[in-house]
Amino acid sequence: MVSQLTNSSKVTHRRRWIGLVFISIAVALIIVDSTIVNVAIPSIVNDLTITSTQVQWVQESYTLVFAALLLVFGTLADRFGRRRLLLGGVTIFALSSVFAALAQSGDLLIGARVLQGVGGAMILPTTLSIINATFRGKERGIAFAIWGSTIGGMAAVGPLLGGFLTTYFSWRWAFGINVPLGVIIIVGLLVYVTESRETNTQTIDLIGAVLAILTTASLVFGLIEGRTYGWWASDTPPSWWSLDVSPIPFTFAVTLASGFAFVWWGRRRQKAGRSTLIAFSLFSIASFRNGNIAAMIVSLGEFGIILSLPLWLQNVLGYDALHTGFVLLALAVGSFVASGFAGATSNRFSPVMIVRAGIVAEIIGVAGIGLAIASDTPWYAIVPFLFVYGFGVGLATAQLTGVILKDIPVEQSGQGSGTQSTARQVGSALGIAILGTILFSSVGGILDAKLDGVPESQRTAIVTAVVESAGTAIPSIADPDTALAARDAFSEGTRNAAFAAAGFLALGFAATLRLDGRRDPEEAQS
Repeated sequence: MVSQLTNSSKVTHRRRWIGLVFISIAVALIIVDSTIVNVAIPSIVNDLTITSTQVQWVQESYTLVFAALLLVFGTLADRFGRRRLLLGGVTIFALSSVFAALAQSGDLLIGARVLQGVGGAMILPTTLSIINATFRGKERGIAFAIWGSTIGGMAAVGPLLGGFLTTYFSWRWAFGINVPLGVIIIVGLLVYVTESRETNTQTIDLIGAVLAILTTASLVFGLIEGRTYGWWASDTPPSWWSLDVSPIPFTFAVTLASGFAFVWWGRRRQKAGRSTLIAFSLFSIASFRNGNIAAMIVSLGEFGIILSLPLWLQNVLGYDALHTGFVLLALAVGSFVASGFAGATSNRFSPVMIVRAGIVAEIIGVAGIGLAIASDTPWYAIVPFLFVYGFGVGLATAQLTGVILKDIPVEQSGQGSGTQSTARQVGSALGIAILGTILFSSVGGILDAKLDGVPESQRTAIVTAVVESAGTAIPSIADPDTALAARDAFSEGTRNAAFAAAGFLALGFAATLRLDGRRDPEEAQS
């Protein structure tokens, strides 16, 4: 009898770890897709003739919906089944990838990315919730490390894969590859991952969900479109706007009002004993509260720079998508090295100390990239800094997740993971929006100044072409002096974005100083 129980326990143990493999592949699916698109953007611009604002929206439509729905699906996963939501998310993501691969215009591609954002929002918090509910003690730390290393590694493997597919096939295969991966994940989840849910059957806070979506959507919309419509005055108002003043101040007013209403409404429901989208009581847990603040700020600096680097490598240095992917592979190498380093030192250093070390490495890497960037910089000059940056991402990502969720009750793991995922994704969305605005605004202003002797109408046309094409117009500029000015301006804009990212990471490091740096006795046991 004892032998039978032991064998059963071993089978269960093995199934959990095999299940973690497919959970990690599901995370890899959404991370790879995000980074593949970065490398494919220049080809997409040329094929579909999209503007720089649409370039941001190809990224942001996905990230925006992703961030806005994470809380909703984190809660639904707890109520209706974590594996069920994960399966649904993978299915939606794979189907929407087909629509993206077949898109014949920028607007259709953006629409497909919106649907991908829905699927991604179902996947990410659910994977965290399953891990949090399945593993305990030291095993949970290992599981989170595997999950985080997947994110760090795939964030850089994606550009290599995207570069290969874009160079030798088509950018459309950067989306089409998600379909066979989706099928593999679905089969693995059905076989190796067991269903879990909480017994609480209270109704979903629909008003809170609407307010959360409105807050996130209006904030990111304002940050992206401010450059186009004007931050206050409106020289180029949208067709749906009739006032002289820009719609952007009104958009930010909606952000503030809906954000305040979301907090007020949630706290009111909580006092009445009713369910809320965010378990506001979780913020009384210091590790959860301070960790989420740090995660949002760090994410703001982490992924914004990934938008500008592929554009600079291809449009200024003239590399193709595959070469760009090889350069960015240094990120993956750094991340994988970090995962081994974190595992080897986890018994000597607390997770918070590892997080801080990772953020410091990220700051050094991003600042180094900013210092190295110039219009004549060879690719190998930035590779060491990309490695250091990737090493920092690998150290910080998983360990910070574990710190945030370590004190969360299992029955609230979906809400907790949804909240921390939302903090990260809101940070990523803000990073892409803010650093993208810094990039394109800098390029426009610097190029305009460099072409001071050119007639105004001609100068405006050149600046508009470079900015609106996200730099893809640079290789086609015939005049050598104008082309050099454009390359220099784009390099300086990319440098400004890198330094801004380093600044946000420094703020994120400061936020980690409020985290408890002591080791968890339960996870320290061998």
